[in-house]
Amino acid sequence: MPSALPEGEPVPDDGALPPAALAELGRRPFGFYVHVPFCTVRCGYCDFNTYTAEELGAGVTRAAYADQAVAEVRRARTVLGDRTPPVQTVFVGGGTPTLLAPEALGSILRAIDEEFGLAPDAEVTTEANPDSVDLDRLVRLREAGFTRVSFGMQSAVPQVLAVLDRTHDPERVPGVVQAARSAGFDQVSLDLIYGTPGESAEDWLTTVDAALACEPDHVSAYSLIVEEGTALARRVRRGELPMPDEDDLADKYLAADERFAAAGLGWYEVSNWAREEAARCRHNIGYWTGGDWWGIGPGAHSHVGGVRWWNVKHPAAYARRLAAGTTPAHGREVLDAETRLMERVLLETRLVDGIAMDVVPAPSAAADLVADGLILDPGQHGDRVVLTVRGRLLADAVVRALLG
Repeated sequence: MPSALPEGEPVPDDGALPPAALAELGRRPFGFYVHVPFCTVRCGYCDFNTYTAEELGAGVTRAAYADQAVAEVRRARTVLGDRTPPVQTVFVGGGTPTLLAPEALGSILRAIDEEFGLAPDAEVTTEANPDSVDLDRLVRLREAGFTRVSFGMQSAVPQVLAVLDRTHDPERVPGVVQAARSAGFDQVSLDLIYGTPGESAEDWLTTVDAALACEPDHVSAYSLIVEEGTALARRVRRGELPMPDEDDLADKYLAADERFAAAGLGWYEVSNWAREEAARCRHNIGYWTGGDWWGIGPGAHSHVGGVRWWNVKHPAAYARRLAAGTTPAHGREVLDAETRLMERVLLETRLVDGIAMDVVPAPSAAADLVADGLILDPGQHGDRVVLTVRGRLLADAVVRALLG
């Protein structure tokens, strides 16, 4: 089952935020994340807050979910008041959002626009499994206002997908990418996973080459993490599968980065590559640069002005809270200045533009990091800390050094 939420501090029944947090609205881009917690089957590696039909329980249906999400959008307007700028980004994730009808997803997007206003150039993304959409559904999603689609490809090798419990046919991926192009999507992204137990170097390069053959605008490539509580973790613990090997993960990252670069995809965050700056995921950049966003749905996290909160996990509890007219938030934390700085260093260091030297707590560490080949010489790069390729592999160590 999905991992438990932290307790945090209590949230007022009406979800009201501290005045200091509201005062910061408008200083940074504002977006919405919409969590759709439904899946046809549970992938063995996944610890996201998702539910199959059998796990939902009585009284909870996919059909009712869009109306519940719309109710939370209306509540967000009440809590935030009139201070929010136009919404720059909306990201619909899951789960498998495209298990809902395009019109249902469109109703959530329409509510966001009605209550907050979408910026004229808003980036509106939905995730999709390759087997959950076809040309007709993609056309309807585009008509509903979505501009970007991110397909969960993960691997092009059937036996690797089988270990991950992914059920789609990898041969569908080129077809749905082309369908998205035909439907008029501005950007198409592919998500990949490397380091699956039993995945050879050849398997990984097969996946990378298959992804590049689709000519995506954007690729995300993440190393497999064996999360506690997942079916994959239980298989590893029983000795059925080996733990991912750090050297193998590093080799696969470097091989992918080299191929992406040769194909015209440049890295802009440690695990993300884009064909041009306009193809970078602006929603995720908002996360990485301390933006504000409201998370809709069970287990969704939000951040406004240094206050982070998260909703109750189960769709039934979420629906009950909204029906009762109370906040669906389970708990929250008010971030102090030290924590906000630490998180800023942690996230901005991973970006291609790096972080300004005058922001980091321990700038004296830069000389050793340059000597170790982990960062470029800040004096020659705008007085900013910018990771080398080796530094990307050891980004956590760089961050620790910069924090002192």
